[in-house]
Order: sequence, then C-alpha cells, then structure tokens
Amino acid sequence: MTQEQLIPLLVNKDERAFTAMYDMYSKSLYAVIANLIKDSDEAEDVLQETFVKIWKNIDSYNDSKGRFYTWILNIARNTAIDKLRSKGYNNSKKNLDVDNFVYMVGDNSRMNSRIDTIGIKDFIKKLKPKCIQLLELLFFQGYTQQEASEELEIPIGTVKTQNRTCINDLRTYLNVS
Repeated sequence: MTQEQLIPLLVNKDERAFTAMYDMYSKSLYAVIANLIKDSDEAEDVLQETFVKIWKNIDSYNDSKGRFYTWILNIARNTAIDKLRSKGYNNSKKNLDVDNFVYMVGDNSRMNSRIDTIGIKDFIKKLKPKCIQLLELLFFQGYTQQEASEELEIPIGTVKTQNRTCINDLRTYLNVS
C-alpha cells in the first residue's frame, strides 16, 4: 500500500489502514522515540500512544502544510517529549538504581545506530557546527527552544531564527540526495 492509498483509508477509519500504517512507519517512529526515551518498554508505550493519536487526529492532517511522514514524525517526537515532561514519568525516574546508570552509559552506541537507521545523522553532519549543536538539543535531546536558549546562552529569537535556517539547510540536503 502506498502513502497516497493509505491516507484516505485512515480518514475513513479503515482498520486495514491502521495495520498498514504501523507496518510502514513503526520502525522509524520508534527510532525517534527511543532516542528520547531510553527505556524500551516506555518507548514502546509512547509508540503505541503515537499511533492512537495519529488515528484519532488524521482529520487534522493537511497535505498542503507538509508531508504525511513529517506530520507523524512530529506527533511521535511531541508525544515522547510530553512523556519526558510528565510528572509521573519524572517521579518514576527519581530513584534510579546503579543498573540504570550502566544501561544509560552503555546505550549511547545503540542510540547512535538508531539515528543512523533513519539516515538523519549523515545529513546533519553536513550542516554548520552551530546547526549541529542546535538540532542536537532541540530534536535529539528534546529541549524546548527556551531551554536551548538558556543552554547555549543566546537569545530565544536567535534560537528560533537559527533553527529555521538550519532546518532549511537540512531540507536542501535532503532534496539534493
């Protein structure tokens, strides 16, 4: 099934479309989610929540505003960030045992391979160093623009402008390749 065939079926709430959508996009969405949520069980829960949100909100998708994949990717990323900021998630992570710290340190190589799996890392490497640093904070570490502003010690307006410029540069590389 192609994306063009999938979207009308999703709008009509055809259950076959849900299965097809999951088969088409679950691996790449999971990679984005797992990059933010290090616990695989939690990441799988967020993936499931993401697909439910896509299913429930498909009527809000507008192809004139962007590609379907970009839309669902943003839903996955935002759902993961919401999970990270939730009170329950933060409370459950307050008392980590030593095994969790070993897991987090050892997980870095797997995180990098997840990023490589979706092919973004090679494109980001082509960007200017300030773009690499900003995109790392905003998209891979889940910082808000305000948090990135504080971390980089630059005004929020500069963060917003640089983010827009960096995304446009990234789009240029993605269209060339």
